[in-house]
Amino acid sequence: MSDHQLRTRTPAGPAPGPRTPGSRAAVALRAAAPALAVYAAARALGLLAFWAAASAAGKDPLGPLSGRWDSVWYQRIAENGYGYTVTLPDGSVHADLAFFPLLPALERGLFEVTPLTLGGAGLLVAWTAGLLAAWGIFAVGAHLYGRRTGVVLAALWGVYPTAFVQSMAYTETLFTALAAWALYAVLKGRWIVAGALTVLAGLTRPTAAALIAALAITAVVTLVREYRAGDSGGGDGGGGDGIGPVLRRHARMIAGVALAPLGWLAYVVFVAVREGSPFAYFDVQAQWGNNIDGGRALAAFIAGLPWPAALGLCAALGLLGWLVVLCVRQRQPLPVLVYAITIVVISLIGAGYFGSRPRLMMPAFPLLLPPAVALLRLRTTGRTAAVLAVLACASAGYGAWTLLGAGPP
Repeated sequence: MSDHQLRTRTPAGPAPGPRTPGSRAAVALRAAAPALAVYAAARALGLLAFWAAASAAGKDPLGPLSGRWDSVWYQRIAENGYGYTVTLPDGSVHADLAFFPLLPALERGLFEVTPLTLGGAGLLVAWTAGLLAAWGIFAVGAHLYGRRTGVVLAALWGVYPTAFVQSMAYTETLFTALAAWALYAVLKGRWIVAGALTVLAGLTRPTAAALIAALAITAVVTLVREYRAGDSGGGDGGGGDGIGPVLRRHARMIAGVALAPLGWLAYVVFVAVREGSPFAYFDVQAQWGNNIDGGRALAAFIAGLPWPAALGLCAALGLLGWLVVLCVRQRQPLPVLVYAITIVVISLIGAGYFGSRPRLMMPAFPLLLPPAVALLRLRTTGRTAAVLAVLACASAGYGAWTLLGAGPP
C-alpha cells in the first residue's frame, strides 16, 4: 500500500464539538487583539506624556489621575458610604448622592481583597474598563462595517480629545464598556443580556437614560413594524392575528426592555427614600447645577465669550451636528443611532459646567463611525496609521496640559 493510500485512509480524528463559551470568548479576544493593542498604545502614550509633563513641573503624576475632582468623591463613598455634603461659599450644597454607586462599590471590593489603595483600585477599574470598552467598541464596529473599521473605531475612541479621562478614576470607561456591550447584544438579538448590562450602566451614570431610550425605542419600532406587516398580510400571522402573537414572539425583547431601567430607577428610589422626598435625586442634581435647562446655559456661555472664541465654539458645535448627520446618512442601526444622539442631547441641554461637556459626550462612540470608515478609504494602511499617530500625539499633549491645570475636566 502506498504512502498516499495510507494518508488518505488515516482517520481524521473526532469531529470538533460545539464551541464552549470560553472558546468563543478566546476567539473573540484574538479577533479584537489589534484593536486592544492600538487602544492600549494610545493610552500609554497619553500616560507617558503626562508623566513627563508632571515630572518636569515637579508634581505627582498619580495625583490628578486618582486624587482630584470627582475621583475624590467616589473614593469617599467607597470608604464611608453616602452622607457627605459640602457647603460652598455661595451657599449651594453639594451632596455625594449625585454620584452613582457602581464605581465606588467596585473600588471598595478591590480595596478589601487586594493591597491597593482606594485610589489605586479606582485606577485599576478605569483602566480595565477602558480595555473592555475598546473591545466592545471594536465588536460594534466590526459587526457593522468589518474588522478593520472596528480597529480604527477603537483607536479613534482612544485618541478622543478628552481621552485622558479614560486614564482617570472616573466612570467614563466603565459606563462606555457597559453601553458598548449592551448595544452589541441588541445587534445580536440578545435582549436579556442587553437589559442586564443596562441595569449596571444605570448604576454607573445618569446618562444610562440614553441606553434605556435606545432599547425602548428599538423595541417599540420593531413591534409596530411587525404588527403592521402582519396586519397588511391579511391575517397570515403577526398583527393579522392581533398584537398578542407579536408580543409572544418578542417576549425576550420585552423582558430585556423592562429590565433595562431598573438600575437607574433603583438609585433614584434609594435617594428618594433616604432624603424623604420623591424628587430628591433631581434636587441633588440641581444643587450641583446639573439640571436640564434646554440649552439656555450653553447659549449664555457662548454669548459671554469673546467673538473669536464664540465663533470657534459654534464651529465645533457645527462639526458635532455634521457628525450626527453623517451617522444618519450612514444608516446606522436604530439602537446605535438613538444612543449616540441621546448622549449628545443630554450633554448639551444640561446646565452644568461647560468644560465637562466634551467628557460627557465621550461615551457616544458611534459618532466616530463615519470618520473611521473615511480613514479606511485612504490609499494605504500607512496613511491611516499616520493620521491616528498624529491624533494620538495631539490627544496626549492636550491631556497633559489639561491634567496639570486647575479646573476639572
